[in-house]
Amino acid sequence: MKQCKITVFLKDLSIRFRKEVREGSLQATTTVVLCLSMVSFVVILAMFINNNVKRYLVSEDYSYYQLATVTPLSSRSPYPYFLCSSFLSPPSLQPLQFPITSLRDWVTPKELWHSMDDKELLWRASMVPHIDEYPYNRTPKVAFMFLTRGSLPLAPLWEMFFKGHEGLYSIYLHKSPEFTNQHPESSVFYQRQIPSKPAEWGRATMIDAERRLLANALLDFSNERFVLLSETCIPVFNFSTIYNYLMNSNQSFLGSFDDPRHVGRGRYNKRMRPTVTLSDWRKGSQWFEAHRKVAIEMISDVKYYPVFRDHCRPPCYMDEHYFPTLVTKISPELNSNRSITWVDWSGGGSHPTRFVRKDVSEAFLNQIRNGFNCTYNGGITTVCFLFARKFHPSTLDPLLRIAPGLLGFRS
Repeated sequence: MKQCKITVFLKDLSIRFRKEVREGSLQATTTVVLCLSMVSFVVILAMFINNNVKRYLVSEDYSYYQLATVTPLSSRSPYPYFLCSSFLSPPSLQPLQFPITSLRDWVTPKELWHSMDDKELLWRASMVPHIDEYPYNRTPKVAFMFLTRGSLPLAPLWEMFFKGHEGLYSIYLHKSPEFTNQHPESSVFYQRQIPSKPAEWGRATMIDAERRLLANALLDFSNERFVLLSETCIPVFNFSTIYNYLMNSNQSFLGSFDDPRHVGRGRYNKRMRPTVTLSDWRKGSQWFEAHRKVAIEMISDVKYYPVFRDHCRPPCYMDEHYFPTLVTKISPELNSNRSITWVDWSGGGSHPTRFVRKDVSEAFLNQIRNGFNCTYNGGITTVCFLFARKFHPSTLDPLLRIAPGLLGFRS
């Protein structure tokens, strides 16, 4: 409409200009020329201002969109995303997927699914507040991190274990991507799967999966202790006992020792020098428990990981050597050098004994619970193992019968 009016006005001025020229009026001609010049200037100025205003508004809208809008999810994922500080992050990071209205939205992600790659995730999880006192009422939680091939056949036992202790734990599942089955909405495992990738035993991809679990769990600032478990693990004490044992401990529980045999020092590769020397080399159980401070160090390492990735390959198994060596190098005083997950290696071979239905009894579980001596906070205790593995799915029924009485689970 505005363009039409300007066009009509210009035509009218043109007609008047020609008329004035024919009549020989120099003064009128001069006036018309000045008017045309002014109109042209105004039109050009208006176009310039309009273009810049649009550019400014689009920029403002985009900035606001980054901070406060909800982006549609891909049809593939049933979960909303959570990413922090998109305006400070690399271009590949996505904008926030829900409005940040309170501190809680930052320190306790409501959903686990996100689009961060591993590099972005580890960077985000490595952030540490420099003020020790939390600005909110923080209840420390235990993060239970399940590294599994697929389903959790012993899930009913864990459901019984967690019942009645909401707010004191968090659950994280890392499954092989081909397993897409979901737990029912009533389950504590419902929508607790993190973005996962294939993990191969003994390879760097297994460590990647463990660090991926740790990093996702670290995004929740209330998680204070971090336990790595498999689908064959069971708890051998009730939730309250395990929670208090971990929260009151002044050390992490990550097996780490110097093994002089060919399955220990014999796996060391001289190409790892000088970053990792033979005297640094340690071996330990894959299944660990870590304090938050140690967990942050475990996912923040960029010095030792590349060396292990490049030079610790079968028959060197990275999941048995990387974390034991790393923690001994960076935080030896914060580690107890023992695992709290019991396994039976008496049968020999590269894998521990697998227990089936006929093996499960109260006497067997009591032996695991109180049949050993170890140190805890500088003293001697018989409570050394809080979890045990490897338990076949056939053990579920006898475990469910024994658990309420022996372990004190709520049925």
